[in-house]
Amino acid sequence: QVQLVESGGGLVQAGGSLELSCAASGSIFSINAMGWYRQAPGKQRELVATIARSGTTNYADSLKGRFTISRDNAKNTVYLQMNSLKPEDTAVYYCHGHVLVRAGYAMDYWGKGTLVTVSS
Repeated sequence: QVQLVESGGGLVQAGGSLELSCAASGSIFSINAMGWYRQAPGKQRELVATIARSGTTNYADSLKGRFTISRDNAKNTVYLQMNSLKPEDTAVYYCHGHVLVRAGYAMDYWGKGTLVTVSS
């Protein structure tokens, strides 16, 4: 079994910054892509950013320049640095990992989410 645990959410004023972390643990052979998604109240879950094991990144167009995703492969951890936060960034942020649980067999795992609230 694999667990992804997010941390770093909280309340921040508009214009402020937060850094989210997500650590994966358990029966991990290797982790391919990791990423962050978010779900605002009454809305569907949406992509924030993804990062391949190689470090190649992909961002939602609307978030480029404000959010930065990074990872530490040795720690099986992915980070999300969020700057210039806006009230519309308020959401539950979920970590995702495409995990090789053994050679040639991968599964998708999700964290339980961490709430980010941006006050105006």
